[in-house]
Amino acid sequence: MAVTEETGAEPASAGVDPTGDPLLRTRFALPTRPATFLRRARLARHLDQALGTPLTMVNGAAGAGKTLLVADWAAGLTEPVAWLTTDTADQAPGIFWAYLLEALRAAGVPVTGDVGCPAEAAHVDRRTLTCLAADLERRDHTTVVVLDEFDRVTSPEIAEQLQFVLHHAGRGMRLVLVSRTEPLLPLHRYRASGEITEIRNAELAFTSEEAHELLSRHGLHLRAGAVQALVERTQGWAAGLRLCALAARQGTDPHAYLKQFEADHSTVADFLLAEVLDRQTPGTQDLLLRISVLDRCCPDLVNALTLRTDAEPILAALQRENAFVHYLGHSWYSLHPLFAEILRAHLRERFPGLEPELRSRAAQWLRRSGALPDALVQGAAADDWEFTARAVVDDLALGQLFTGLRSEELSALFARMSPETTGPAPDLVRAARELGRRDLDHGLAHLRRAEEELGRDGAGAAPVRLGCALLEALAARLTGSPDRAERAAEQARLLRREVPGQLLDEHPELTALLLTHLGSARLWAGRFDDARTALSAVAGTPDGAATALPRWEALGHLALIDYLNGWLGPAEHKALAAAGQAERYSLPQRSRSGIGPLVLAAVLIDRDELDEAQALLDEAAVSHPLVDDPVVRAGRTLTRGRLFLARGDARAALAAAADATVPAAVSSPWAEDHAALLASAAHLAEGHPEQARQAMEKVAHHRRACAVEAARVRLAEGHPEGALDLLDSAPENDRPGPAVTVRATLVRARAALDTGDPTTARRLVARALLDGRRERLRRPFLEAGPWIRPLLSTGRPRELAAGWLLPGPGRYRAPGLAPPEEAQDLAVEELSARERDVVRRVAEMMSTEEIAADLHVSVNTVKTHLKSIYRKLAVTRRGDAVRRARERRLL
Repeated sequence: MAVTEETGAEPASAGVDPTGDPLLRTRFALPTRPATFLRRARLARHLDQALGTPLTMVNGAAGAGKTLLVADWAAGLTEPVAWLTTDTADQAPGIFWAYLLEALRAAGVPVTGDVGCPAEAAHVDRRTLTCLAADLERRDHTTVVVLDEFDRVTSPEIAEQLQFVLHHAGRGMRLVLVSRTEPLLPLHRYRASGEITEIRNAELAFTSEEAHELLSRHGLHLRAGAVQALVERTQGWAAGLRLCALAARQGTDPHAYLKQFEADHSTVADFLLAEVLDRQTPGTQDLLLRISVLDRCCPDLVNALTLRTDAEPILAALQRENAFVHYLGHSWYSLHPLFAEILRAHLRERFPGLEPELRSRAAQWLRRSGALPDALVQGAAADDWEFTARAVVDDLALGQLFTGLRSEELSALFARMSPETTGPAPDLVRAARELGRRDLDHGLAHLRRAEEELGRDGAGAAPVRLGCALLEALAARLTGSPDRAERAAEQARLLRREVPGQLLDEHPELTALLLTHLGSARLWAGRFDDARTALSAVAGTPDGAATALPRWEALGHLALIDYLNGWLGPAEHKALAAAGQAERYSLPQRSRSGIGPLVLAAVLIDRDELDEAQALLDEAAVSHPLVDDPVVRAGRTLTRGRLFLARGDARAALAAAADATVPAAVSSPWAEDHAALLASAAHLAEGHPEQARQAMEKVAHHRRACAVEAARVRLAEGHPEGALDLLDSAPENDRPGPAVTVRATLVRARAALDTGDPTTARRLVARALLDGRRERLRRPFLEAGPWIRPLLSTGRPRELAAGWLLPGPGRYRAPGLAPPEEAQDLAVEELSARERDVVRRVAEMMSTEEIAADLHVSVNTVKTHLKSIYRKLAVTRRGDAVRRARERRLL
């Protein structure tokens, strides 16, 4: 089901990790025990205790027999066992948890849809972990989770997340860690409470009796003294014993070999690994040395590195001989990490300078085979940055620097790129990195250089130019340049014809990003319909991690368009759908500071739910937005200004209105309009209608919302007819929602009341209540002024206001709005500081002229303040104003 503006539903994992690569099924399989495997009863009995403790740690050196021990024990359990062999790539939380969730499914442990699946390699949402822990905790049976080679995962963040799930899963989960090193979990707590089972290196060491049995299974029948000496020399190291047995069997006199081994060598591991290598034919030795640069390999890749054609039988033979070559399945192999490390040292010693050549050759093969991530790693390790950058750009993977797909990984990889590496592709990658880090100046400089280089080289390949178009669209968005965005989008549209369709299909994020940047630039320019067209296309893209972040941005921008048009309900729906995207795909924490949360905060302000709005804005303030463009900056400032105003801080609201003019290539009509609206409302709150009129002079005829505010100003100045004229001449080119129309209706109601038509005023207030009730739109009524209080106290308005604006049984009571029976004490607006100064002097029986002289203002200014005081206190005479001010303890 596709994500649209109407729905935020997402599928579960489809067998791919957050980067889009298929999950390797071999990592979920229990390792096969060889025919020579020796089951050691003492260790199996110790492992049985793992079912009674939350955490079990099997910790020992490489080759200590940890994995086969746990695999043999797990194979005999009746409880479901989720096995995961970790990888160095699992240091990215999203990759780790995607594999762990799939390991559970592979073990037959169903994972509910609430858990979701991580979408970004570098991040996992807390909700995913919470749902997983709760899911495991409420199951009838215990699930055993085994993480093999956990020492490869060195991320403190993953350790903390794993501890969280383990703690809250209770008896529903038993965690077994197989590791060379102690994990970062709080082991001291588990030890203090007796909630850990530990098997350490000393216990893993073979005893003489176990070693004797192991050697016998390899066909070596030695005297007890010889076995004891061998155990002492190897310190019971399982791999050492096994390799020693394999090497001894190949000699003509195993006993003599073992005796020589005892006497001549002090470093057991180095000696044995060297013996394994030296026992191979020169061709096989060369093969092993060359493939040591690979994390995993298949026969075709090995042939490419060795320039031979017989890799398949050699790899199979090495695997059968247990020569530290492991079969991963589907024709893929890997070397034991320790063995590979020693082989690389031999490679550098025997063939200086060959390693970069091998890595470069491997990178070329991997890229041709579609394994781009592995190709990039090998290309970077070879210091072949021209190839590595070109691979990213030509394969249309440049967008992954912005979507969470390998963002951190790619950025870190290219951080090592030499500054001497030049060309369009390297400079495009540099531009993408800088723009992704919100460094506009350096990003644009690299982009200009790339475009200049393309111009010197001719037209350039279509993927490179398409990458330029993507970054041009982003730059246009960041600088608020809609025309530049349109040119970039048109260039991209033409270039798409020159790019293989299959490549475009593999990278839907490229088009989604382009349209998102275009839509944001159009929105900034006030072209709402055009912006909606581009953004809706993104919001409707098929589900998946690749386009999750563009969909999140598009939904947030669509929500803003609805809000600016006064449609709170649709705006809230789209903003919540965007939030659902962030949670479902574990988008970065910085997604809390995007447009969607700002729209939700603005909606809450209109509903007078100010604490909730404050919480959203505070959360956004502590994290940097993913894309800090003019739309976000203006939206953030205006929303905070509206919150200031709603809380009665008119001066802070005025400051926010002044700050809403953000630097951009072109000015934004809606940003200017809403800054003027905010300034006008703040001036009215302070009792300065003349300054409010000045704020609205330039924008009064732009949009209907501006006409409504200008009409409010005319009412405050005592001109109801002028207010109605402004409403009647309001522009008809927009289709405003209730947030605008309710305010317009209230202005008409106030004008009717001021012109002596209370019946029409009551009818209009009832209409405004009916429209506002659907959206729980409270702020217009709170801002209206004291005149509305008597109208809310009886009849149809009272009925329509009950329960959401005025109190009903167990329902909302807006601050400042009292029950109808208390309507005479209702105070909707507070007096400003200057108005309090005026009313104090009125209480002292000072004349208007005396007040003006005392406050150093004009007589007209004092009269304006008096009108505002009368309106706010719902009185018509000086004496009543003084009495009401005393009742409210203003004097």
